Amino acid sequence: MSKRDALRRKALQNLQKHEVLMLNGHFDFGNGYHGTAYLNPHQLFRHPSTIWRFAQDLIDVVPVTLLDETDVVAGPVMGGALLAHTMAGLLDSRRALGGVPMSFVPFRVGEDGPAVSRFYRAQLAGKRVLLADDIRNTGQTITRCAELVCEAGGTVIASCQICDRLESVTDLKVPNIALAEYRAPANVLEADCPQCKSGVAVTSF
Repeated sequence: MSKRDALRRKALQNLQKHEVLMLNGHFDFGNGYHGTAYLNPHQLFRHPSTIWRFAQDLIDVVPVTLLDETDVVAGPVMGGALLAHTMAGLLDSRRALGGVPMSFVPFRVGEDGPAVSRFYRAQLAGKRVLLADDIRNTGQTITRCAELVCEAGGTVIASCQICDRLESVTDLKVPNIALAEYRAPANVLEADCPQCKSGVAVTSF
């Protein structure tokens, strides 16, 4: 087994250990659907040491050529921005003293989707950007972030995340690197939920 594969296997185990990836439960997603698996990214950020370890492992599976090309690590608030900030700091520590420091850009997320402030927009112009997020679901959020980078005059060279649910409906046409991959079982409408019909209580946490 390669070092990269070993890191990915360990990451999947650690996601369960830290209750980020919660399996075999009865989860109410609040949108009319129930399911047996839930990804809780908030658990990643309860203890700073946890996200630092995942960020370091994610860096170790991203090709070195991409890391060497990166000028800016950017991500959507909240989880993606915290991950991007951590990765930027770790990558900066690897670079030669006196070189150009690694930059970080957060995208705020509101009802209309991701947006970037005028200050951070200026930091993207002419820069090569690595987009980071904690979890990739449909991929639509990170796709909008990529559009904002292009509108600001930057270039997205790759995207990455701690966990990819393998349900993306978009394609950035650049490499996407996940530390761990997990395809959750299909969710069901609350009215059709077999666990509800069997009287299984909704999982609380």
